[in-house]
Amino acid sequence: MENDSLLVLENAHIEFNKNNFNKAEDLYTKFITCCQTRKCDPRDLAIAFNNRGQIKYRKVDFYQAMEDYTLAIQANSRFEVPFYNRGLIRYRLGFFQEAEEDFQKTLDLNPTFEDAKLSLKQAIIDRKHRINRGY
Repeated sequence: MENDSLLVLENAHIEFNKNNFNKAEDLYTKFITCCQTRKCDPRDLAIAFNNRGQIKYRKVDFYQAMEDYTLAIQANSRFEVPFYNRGLIRYRLGFFQEAEEDFQKTLDLNPTFEDAKLSLKQAIIDRKHRINRGY
């Protein structure tokens, strides 16, 4: 049975990489559902949630994407990518302080994550500009 769920995950990755996002989303959801009834590797579960979040992000379903990134973080709190991805959405939605926290956590986990460094700097600048404008 475990091999079946790993095959589902592998197929989800294949469809994701081929930009077949609807099929990939269905397969990631199937894998995640399997993990509710049997033990899965937390890294695999986190990747499944993160990638499903990416698909939702592409559909501009930001709040659902953030939920998946949060679930990825809960599955594996040492995986920096969902912190970064959630930070990007928080930034886009104007939640600069929360975005800063996610970008900082990304850098705590991976100090060489250059995009997170740039995003953190920009979030700080934009938050200060907002404060200076009085809102």
